[in-house]
Amino acid sequence: MSISVLILAGSRDGERDPLARMGNVSHKALLPIQNIPMIERVLHTLEQVPEIGQIWVSIEQPDLLAHLKDRITLLHAAHSPSESVAQALDLIGTPCLVTTADHALLRPEWVMEFLTKSQQADVDLTAAIALRSTILRDIPQTKRTYIRLSDMHFSGCNLFWMASPQSKAVVTLWQRLQHYRKKPFRMAMILGLSIILRTLTRTLSSKRLEQRIHTLTGARIRLIPLSDGRAAVDVDKPEDATLVEQLLQQD
Repeated sequence: MSISVLILAGSRDGERDPLARMGNVSHKALLPIQNIPMIERVLHTLEQVPEIGQIWVSIEQPDLLAHLKDRITLLHAAHSPSESVAQALDLIGTPCLVTTADHALLRPEWVMEFLTKSQQADVDLTAAIALRSTILRDIPQTKRTYIRLSDMHFSGCNLFWMASPQSKAVVTLWQRLQHYRKKPFRMAMILGLSIILRTLTRTLSSKRLEQRIHTLTGARIRLIPLSDGRAAVDVDKPEDATLVEQLLQQD
């Protein structure tokens, strides 16, 4: 089975992004980590996974990656990540693996573990996560943002498996929530009062969250914990870039 991949390389801030300024580059995805741009690190990792087929990259300025056109198919990014995914899936179809250009630590074994567990789950969409205990075990020096549910605390790993056409309904929900990101009450109305109350009281379980998304979208989803806490490290800020450099030096 040849799996298509979408890499999200967009950045609304462009040259103004702190990471772009730090690396003196025109775009965050081009930030060099140990002299190799992040997008090329991600691309190289994916190319080492036997199941991976065509690789698509979504970015606002496709000409920035013209030198990679023999290895990737370029797409023009939309105004938000959710819109970019929605537009790309209309072209790529499903199944499709989605990741990001700032996942500079990405390893082939993480991708293979995620794909194997996702296919075994037999659902419409999966999202890779790293449990807080796993992250603290593997990278105790990091500061991650955690989603706190009643049965687990976790951080996302920027890996998503869009297994079926029904997964597009989750992207549509994501778009709706992004549209109202500055209007918490409207977001609450979309998700449902019970979900908000359970979130506030920390009584929302992963199963109840998955069930609620299924009710809203018709899509069966599953959170997939990965075995390496380093999979939760992406490069969102300058401190992350420093951490990634340090972790790569330890290999």
